[in-house]
Amino acid sequence: MAFARAVRRPIGVFYYSASGRFSSGNEYSTVASKLENLSQCKSSVLSGYTNPVRGFGNFLRSFSSTPAVSDQMSLIKQLRQRTSAPIKDVKASLVECNWDLEAAQKDLRKRGKVLASKKSSRTAAEGMLAVAQNEGKVAVIELNCETDFVARNEIFQYLALAMAKHALLVESGSQQGSGVFPFGPELFEEFKLNLDHPKVNGETTVSNAVTEVAAIMGENVRFRRGFLLSKSSAGVLSAYLHTSPQPGLGRIAGIVSLEVEGENTQLEAIQRVGSELAMHVVAAKPLFLSKDLVSSEAIANEREILKSQAESTGKSQMAIEKIVEGRLRKYFEEVALMEQKFIVNDAINVKTLVDNLSKEVGSPVKVSNFLRVEVGEGIERLEASDEPVAQTA
Repeated sequence: MAFARAVRRPIGVFYYSASGRFSSGNEYSTVASKLENLSQCKSSVLSGYTNPVRGFGNFLRSFSSTPAVSDQMSLIKQLRQRTSAPIKDVKASLVECNWDLEAAQKDLRKRGKVLASKKSSRTAAEGMLAVAQNEGKVAVIELNCETDFVARNEIFQYLALAMAKHALLVESGSQQGSGVFPFGPELFEEFKLNLDHPKVNGETTVSNAVTEVAAIMGENVRFRRGFLLSKSSAGVLSAYLHTSPQPGLGRIAGIVSLEVEGENTQLEAIQRVGSELAMHVVAAKPLFLSKDLVSSEAIANEREILKSQAESTGKSQMAIEKIVEGRLRKYFEEVALMEQKFIVNDAINVKTLVDNLSKEVGSPVKVSNFLRVEVGEGIERLEASDEPVAQTA
């Protein structure tokens, strides 16, 4: 402190002497005026800041657009909530875009789509089935991902349900009667969706929506296949979803179409049996509607296997034929829906159940079609052939 005062005194003396003694001289009056200007400049700078240290910080910040740490955290949180992207990627996009929230969200989506395209070759065998229904038909779509964790995500599930509802608009080509119509990505992916979710919204194609969700999830997400099952005017469509986290979603779907002759008013009984049969389809895994519809190729293959097994017993040819026919009847009971034991009451088969229903409602009832779809079934064969796989009538 004493040193500072000692230093300041000569400067003051010099200034006083220079201003008084040499004020009339051209050479030294210039020095005095410069010292006076320096003093005024110092006063003007410090006059805006009561605290010199704080004032210097404010002075520097006036030339910087970087927000304060608390503001940065708020922006990171907002962008994370909007996109569900990893925090590391969120912060990197904000820094890249100079902390502009909208620009960073756009940048994140762009980079996310690049990442999604890189992951598109990875096997996606998990996912969800989504089912939507109106008076005339039922739509089933399979949306796949890599892990069960993503399949449980509400954004993934929202997209699956939105796609199923939109699939009802697909022209099935079987509008005149009942039937099963399978469709794949080539038919459906360019359809427009109108999404209304905080993180995926607006009008977009199915393909773009799937890509955007893949970017958010950080996994390979793909629409694999869809099915439409329609009914005739006098009939009932019943659907059952197994392992269902919420209405309209599940891992296995069973759908049954029942037709009834005439204007029958006892639809409640028909719907009850239809629901039970949809559950039966999920549990019993039928491959054909009836034994008459079992393909000749399937019968020939099974007969050859059964004959080979019977010949190993060493019995006569006549005995072998009887064994083969007996086991073939058992095979029909396993693969044909109408021949299967009813899971609710195994004392009867499905054919007997439907006959009893016809007597109850007073009109002939028949099962016209069924569909069973399971998440990931045949996924390895699909990777090779790119064909839809499902058990249908």
